[in-house]
Amino acid sequence: MKPVVLLVEDEARVASLLFDYLRNDGFEPVWQQTGSDALNWLANNEAALVLLDLGLPDIPGMEICRRVRQSSGLPIIMLTGRDTEMDRVLGLELGADDYVCKPFSLREVAARVRTVLRRGLPVPAVRDALTLDDESGRAQIGGRDIQLTVVEFQLLRLMAARPGRLFSRAQLIDGMYADGRVVTERTVDSHIRKIRQKLALAAPGQEFIQSAYGAGYRFEAAPRRGGALVPAAQACLA
Repeated sequence: MKPVVLLVEDEARVASLLFDYLRNDGFEPVWQQTGSDALNWLANNEAALVLLDLGLPDIPGMEICRRVRQSSGLPIIMLTGRDTEMDRVLGLELGADDYVCKPFSLREVAARVRTVLRRGLPVPAVRDALTLDDESGRAQIGGRDIQLTVVEFQLLRLMAARPGRLFSRAQLIDGMYADGRVVTERTVDSHIRKIRQKLALAAPGQEFIQSAYGAGYRFEAAPRRGGALVPAAQACLA
């Protein structure tokens, strides 16, 4: 059975192109032109994913996302012409799974749909848990020590204390350096890259830290293995 993708888009030309491409790519697209029509459709039907335009004529896409998230974990990919960090952060914090800016490639949108849908596939549970001990500054996965610097530990501790929350680079800088020193956002990216490398050595195949393009990073209490959500490995803060 083909995955049903609800396309919520008021521009008929864009919707037509997406509809045809998704159908030819193995999906079962359903098009709704307004937010109210989309909500009514969802109340009586099931979809595998929603492609949601933010600039709808009646109900804003952000509000549609918020309402869907109140009662459902249905994957949502936002479509918008507003490429600002605030829009991306707000959309992701409201629960969107991904964010695509117009103009976009039809192939890219279809690839992002497949990627988001793969995240929901069941995989074997992971037993190894990440533990962080504030007193000793020690990090472990499944009893195996992770050699983190002081700044790396602080950065990981900040994100792990709020699993699932999206942190902007500016927020992470404020959390890493209490003395208010000026550092670049690339410094954050460098620390994240090193932390990921060290976590990967201790727990191969698990992805504890996810990136949201252009918006920041989030820590997953249930890390991903092979792109799918793993229902174990809760971070423990001692």
